[in-house]
Amino acid sequence: MLLAELQIWHTRPVTPTRRVALGHLVLPTDPAPGLGGVLLAAVVAAYLPNVEPELSPDISRLIDQVARGQRIVQPRLQHRYQVDRHGLAVSVHQMVGDAEHVEFDLHSMGRPLSQVLGAVYALERFNLDIRRQVAPVLHRAMRWQGPIGPSFVADITGVSRVDLVGVTDPRAWALDLLGFPVGTAKVTKKDVMNRFRVRLREAHPDHGGSDADAGVTIERLGEARRILLERLT
Repeated sequence: MLLAELQIWHTRPVTPTRRVALGHLVLPTDPAPGLGGVLLAAVVAAYLPNVEPELSPDISRLIDQVARGQRIVQPRLQHRYQVDRHGLAVSVHQMVGDAEHVEFDLHSMGRPLSQVLGAVYALERFNLDIRRQVAPVLHRAMRWQGPIGPSFVADITGVSRVDLVGVTDPRAWALDLLGFPVGTAKVTKKDVMNRFRVRLREAHPDHGGSDADAGVTIERLGEARRILLERLT
């Protein structure tokens, strides 16, 4: 089943001109970043390693500018972003799966930078509130090193289980992260705070947690607590 799709139109690698346009988009973002935001992040993470490292700071700035709705003077980053697709080739990136599993089908026919820029400019199709929520996911994708699979989705979204419920339902993610049993329907503030304290203690380096991962883990635990407590009010 198709969950998300991004069509990026671009000049072919042998063509001296460099242009980028967007085609058909299926980018659900409810709740943000949603499956669409995860697909955009996957494209960035997959193709950025083959882009010149010195361009990364400008790509990061471009993400923030698009997220804020600023006018982007063209050309930018050696490419011109346009509406017209005449004479361009197309690369199609998809996120597919079912209720139990999701995976990525990324097919590029162009330069790696064209794919990254297409994913960044796709932010313009969202309203400003959604852009602000998806942009940090793209920044995290820029730092990703590894295959684009379950571990990537877990890092990008904080969801340890890669299924539709985990990716699209923040409450399910929060319950999972805090260690509530699968199928938990109702929790109290006391339940949430007790689970949060236990997980927080486990994440701390003084109690066996990883020094490298502690900061990110603690941040996610706090977010999970916030999501669950908000739904109790």
